[in-house]
Amino acid sequence: MTYSPSRLRTARAFLFVPGDRPDRFAKAAASGADAVIVDLEDAVAARDKERARAHAADWFGAGGEAVLRVNAPGTPWFAADLDVAARHGVPVMVPKSEDPAVLADIGRRGGGACPLIPLVETTAGIEGAPTVCAAPGVVRVAFGNADYSAQLGIAHDDHLALTYARSRLVSASAAAGLCPPVDGVTTSVTDLAALTADVTHVRRLGFSGKLCVHPAQVVGVQAGFAPTEDELRWARSVLAAGESVTVIDGQMIDKPVLDRARRLLAAED
Repeated sequence: MTYSPSRLRTARAFLFVPGDRPDRFAKAAASGADAVIVDLEDAVAARDKERARAHAADWFGAGGEAVLRVNAPGTPWFAADLDVAARHGVPVMVPKSEDPAVLADIGRRGGGACPLIPLVETTAGIEGAPTVCAAPGVVRVAFGNADYSAQLGIAHDDHLALTYARSRLVSASAAAGLCPPVDGVTTSVTDLAALTADVTHVRRLGFSGKLCVHPAQVVGVQAGFAPTEDELRWARSVLAAGESVTVIDGQMIDKPVLDRARRLLAAED
């Protein structure tokens, strides 16, 4: 059993769990997160990579669901990580995604059974976002704010400094026909005000999900990306007016506005 592409497209809260902590896998799955990501990359020291991979394989073999964040292509662990994903047909999060040819090759090696979530976290990845989003097998993209900001020498939580990168991913996703992208992490697990501010900011930019580093962040992320009651009331009033161009509360209502209203109501489910 594994996450369907449709579930990955609409998920709001993606929760990381370290691959070398199998004792946390079931807890992560029970956290209420829309999707769990077993992490074989940044969360696992080099000496523990093989052990973490074996734990992930055991979890999938026992019927556990998760996305597998493999180590980046070109690392010594990548091929064996991908073999686990292909064997169990699980979605793959690909770090340092920037080359559509590499993504296409990963899709082929997975036999077409492993939906891809490119993690775009380099300047080359951001500049190449349109081709990354359009690569075969990609169901959604995610933003790696920590690595990207480190490459530029800026703070990973600076909203203004990261606006260009985030907006480029949103635009590239839409151009490729993908659902809106998934934002990167809020590193403070105790500062829920910071989490709320981050979610509010990226939702305005067009994101519809976020990577979580602790179960305590899940509820806030899900609530932050859900349509508000005011938005839902507005959407219902717009659709109740019919398909013709009209005016509601002094605002012109035409097809693009109707489309937004439909998206808001669809996101309520």
